[in-house]
Amino acid sequence: MTEDDAIDVLICGAGAAGLTLAIDLARRGVSFRLIEKMDDPFQGSRGKGIQPRTLEVFEDLGIVDKIAASGGYYPHQREYHDDGSMRDVALVEACEPIPSEPYGAPLLVPQFLTERAMRERLAELGHAPEFGCALVAFEQDGQDVTARLAIGGEEQTIRASYLVGTDGGRSFVRQALAVGFPGKTLGVRAIVADVTLTGLGRDVWHRFNEGSMETQISFCPLTEKGSFQMQGPVPLEGDIDLSPEGLTALTAERTGRTDILIQSVSWASAFNMNARLADSYRVGRVFLAGDAAHTHPPTGGQGLNTSVQDAYNLGWKLAAVLSGAPETLLDSYEEERRSIAANMLGLATRLLEDMKRGEIRRGREVRQLDIGYLGSSLSLEEPQRQARILAGNRAPDALLKGAAGQPVRLFDLFKGPHWTLLEFEVQTVAVNPRKGLHIHSIGQGGDLIDNENRFRDTYEVASGDRILVRPDGYVGAIVSQGNVAALEAYLHDVGLKTRATAGR
Repeated sequence: MTEDDAIDVLICGAGAAGLTLAIDLARRGVSFRLIEKMDDPFQGSRGKGIQPRTLEVFEDLGIVDKIAASGGYYPHQREYHDDGSMRDVALVEACEPIPSEPYGAPLLVPQFLTERAMRERLAELGHAPEFGCALVAFEQDGQDVTARLAIGGEEQTIRASYLVGTDGGRSFVRQALAVGFPGKTLGVRAIVADVTLTGLGRDVWHRFNEGSMETQISFCPLTEKGSFQMQGPVPLEGDIDLSPEGLTALTAERTGRTDILIQSVSWASAFNMNARLADSYRVGRVFLAGDAAHTHPPTGGQGLNTSVQDAYNLGWKLAAVLSGAPETLLDSYEEERRSIAANMLGLATRLLEDMKRGEIRRGREVRQLDIGYLGSSLSLEEPQRQARILAGNRAPDALLKGAAGQPVRLFDLFKGPHWTLLEFEVQTVAVNPRKGLHIHSIGQGGDLIDNENRFRDTYEVASGDRILVRPDGYVGAIVSQGNVAALEAYLHDVGLKTRATAGR
């Protein structure tokens, strides 16, 4: 093994979580390899719901418009009843964008199109997944992870500072670490298939026998080549015929209609629904993210979104530690993300029970805009606040003006791998500039103008308050006029040191 074989991060698994982490590391200049044991990219629609918070993440990563162009909003759901009647209802609660939440509703985008856009973004940054490359063994010490890879019938040994397992529910990395994956099989087996068909229009999501776990079946129109995603529960045991003929027969049996004909099947799976959560997200220099750390039933549309946000939380922390931040910063990954996954598992399981009764509706709770890290070791308030926006909350967007008169969105200021410090009507001692921190002054004489009080009202700030926004778009610290020293200490502790203190 030569020095050329040494990298900062080895990412095992090139699905949505692995791609998110790779994009984030690439834009930070961190060396990595993204490997995937499959020979080709995943081609199914499975994780098709992109929630508003994930759209905000994708905006930061530079892919939100490309992904939006690949999909659309959820159609209404048409429920067919035994008496021949039908009813059109909204599966997703309608919600218009507002200035603080620019993405009001989730998008419906087949997973393979989302991942295609992510690979294209990664290519723009000069990187690509390595398909047909499997992790077969690894070991770690206090300095590195040594990994053995199998590529085209040959083995290669490499060394990485860190290994991240984003390799799915059957994660090799998790099993090799002997990390427990407790939870339960939920007693529901289902098919999901991407099909082309005749006999149904593409203007609604067609659902038959809603509320019956024996005869329910649905057809959701997708944007790619006129296809539909076909879903339905099936018996827990026995083989399922996933051919066009088999799925046509199943459709006729459950709908009583012979005019719905499955023409082709591009991808299909029969799977048991599980709700499981890894006992630990970190063992030494090895981390778990995405489905390797948690598996969800699909009813809440949370799996892919939670996976993306795992990686978005971990990426900046890995980059910071590799650049000299304290190793303890990495402890906050499990601290912040594992409890989020536990809550999302509970939500998806409750929605599964609603689906069994034919009552599933998805409201604000699935959008992930209210997820935050209150109480995290990375959340600082001096003094403690009583307000809507607290340290640990998602940092909302707002529209201000630049001193030159141009409109400025806060999200545009947050975009990129840096931290952002917003100083509101600050007249006293300044925070010391440092690499990785963008400082903006709001108010008279500042570079940003808040004449319509949009920032003040959204963040509920008073003169002299400072809001520190993390690289992942959450509020890290809120300090008042006399607490600059606490803020300086916080910045030092997360690796944002001034040149004068960089050697300490």
